[in-house]
Amino acid sequence: MPGMADAHPLGIDIGGSGIKGAPVDLDEGAFVGKRKRIATPQPSTPEAVADVVAKISHHFADVTGDSPIGVTLPSVVQSGLVRTAANIDRTWIGTNAVLLLQERLGRSATVVNDADAAGVGELRYGAARNTGGLVLLATLGTGIGTALLYDGVLVPNSELGHLEVDGFDAETRASSHAKDNDDLSYEEWVPRLQRYFAHLEDLLSPDLIVVGGGVSKDADKFLPLLHLRAPIVPAQLGNAAGIIGVAWLAAQA
Repeated sequence: MPGMADAHPLGIDIGGSGIKGAPVDLDEGAFVGKRKRIATPQPSTPEAVADVVAKISHHFADVTGDSPIGVTLPSVVQSGLVRTAANIDRTWIGTNAVLLLQERLGRSATVVNDADAAGVGELRYGAARNTGGLVLLATLGTGIGTALLYDGVLVPNSELGHLEVDGFDAETRASSHAKDNDDLSYEEWVPRLQRYFAHLEDLLSPDLIVVGGGVSKDADKFLPLLHLRAPIVPAQLGNAAGIIGVAWLAAQA
């Protein structure tokens, strides 16, 4: 087993359907070996999910040693305490996730919101690398996750997918799920995105907007149709962003 000097931090992304993890080379911003995925247990209680995290941790023990572990949750997380539960069991609310995982794993743990972790990944290694000022990351998926980063510092738990725009919770109109659910073409979806991002821009005046989520692979079909003051670009790390970002945060902690 490697010593701390040689070991890589472990990043784990907890989602509604799968829990994925990999050791991360922080020099390269890339996975060390193949990612491990285990289906999210049902119900996805804190204890059941912690068991899966422990399995993934054990799977990579030879690579990570006792290096820090970073974990993302689809939740607002304040100082390790889970405040909301999106796509995981509601028994997470009020759980001290850091304490739970450190006791279960016997190693240092950092727990953050999944969009926040993806934003850090893109800032350090992806589309927002070497960008100063205010960066806004928005992941367009089942809902809309957001991350705010100012001069390289994370402003956590922004939850800007839930802004009210034209009387609607923004993510119910502008997420990629809403696009598919309403059977919209990219051209038909763009006015909703334009309204959402223009509203964010009026509130925050970001220097750069990064768009993530699975739909970002088709960014050339809709991003050029948006008219904003700030540059808007697709994310570069794809589904690896959260794992890479949270591993970086864990190493810093």
